[in-house]
Amino acid sequence: MANIKSQKKRALTNLKKNAVNTARRTELKTSIKAVLAAVEAKDLDAATKAFDKANSLLDKALTSNIKHANYVARQKARLQTAVNSIK
Repeated sequence: MANIKSQKKRALTNLKKNAVNTARRTELKTSIKAVLAAVEAKDLDAATKAFDKANSLLDKALTSNIKHANYVARQKARLQTAVNSIK
């Protein structure tokens, strides 16, 4: 543990931010799985809704530096291809 007061504060904010980022990553993974599950069930409406939510979360992950731009682009393309396959 740090001895300097500002570093003690920084350690606490880092823990809080880590918890937030972990929750966001988990929500993102869950939304991606929801799209793939809806595609597997061949439910176009559910897949489209889940894709919209996943797309939004991917954009948020990119802007908040949780995920890399290439990861976001790859996942968007992969999910769009999956949704288009059941049309």
